[in-house]
Amino acid sequence: MNRHVSVLVPFTPSRAEQVVPFAAFVQWRGAAVLWQGQGLLTEQHQVFAQLCGLGVCPPLGLGVSLMPLRHPVHAALEARTLAAASGHPVTAAFGPGSSAFQKAVLGAAYPSPLTAAREYLGVIRALLTSGEADLHGTYFSYRGVLPRLPAPPVFLGLGVLRPGMARLAGEVADVAVTWLTPPDYLRDILLPAVREGAEEAGRPMPRIVSIVPTALDRPGRDTAALLARGSEPHLEAPHYQDMLARAGVPVRPGRPQDTVRGALDAGALVNGDPERIAGRVAAYHDAGVDEVVLNCTGVAMRWGPRAVLQDLEELSDGKVW
Repeated sequence: MNRHVSVLVPFTPSRAEQVVPFAAFVQWRGAAVLWQGQGLLTEQHQVFAQLCGLGVCPPLGLGVSLMPLRHPVHAALEARTLAAASGHPVTAAFGPGSSAFQKAVLGAAYPSPLTAAREYLGVIRALLTSGEADLHGTYFSYRGVLPRLPAPPVFLGLGVLRPGMARLAGEVADVAVTWLTPPDYLRDILLPAVREGAEEAGRPMPRIVSIVPTALDRPGRDTAALLARGSEPHLEAPHYQDMLARAGVPVRPGRPQDTVRGALDAGALVNGDPERIAGRVAAYHDAGVDEVVLNCTGVAMRWGPRAVLQDLEELSDGKVW
């Protein structure tokens, strides 16, 4: 098992220049990967492609891109383009999103999100491995080719919150990406399900990546409030609330500041001084996570990107990595 630490761009950039300091930090301070989540202000693949054009391009991760927004052929083309432009392998993780988001984009939710995710990754993998696909699914189909292009590999991921998607990740993905998942829940529930899926499919165990909301204590900061603010969309989403409840976290719909207390106790959110944060990151690694992605969105929302970079500098000088 690897013990990597990576960094999430803690805001949705309006132009690639805003991401350069974080890309440079990853390159020079020993972080593993620069990640972006799904945004609706700007398109994450285009921002990363612009970043590559600026000549500051570390290994890149996309997680979790929402399946309803793009056909899998387009997803394969975008991910491979980034690998070619950056010169590094790219981790591209996908997920169906909430049922409300599926309805908003498609007019109706997927009756079976697991089937949709299986078909989605099936089309992408066929195109990126053999260059052609002849797949006819309930939700996604493609009969055609993707012309070959010399490029570093694309590692396909699935966003994982609950055991069903975890087993599917074991069957079909290279990477399982979790968000807001406590270490004990990962160790006891999700990782056994991923392993079960991989063993049934006769595949290697996927790499496990956990995106962890993080806030460094400083004078004048209420880090619990920062974490609540930065994670509010997830804390209020029904599928995240269901996952947290399965993990034993008391969930208070409509009161994310209350849910945060239990999530902090469970380690799903991380705050404290560098030594405490290092211990929390180590708990994820000890649970079986290969790569922990520090998500400092709450700090960025209140104090700005410069404050996040200062925090990351302090964490990288300490015991976190």
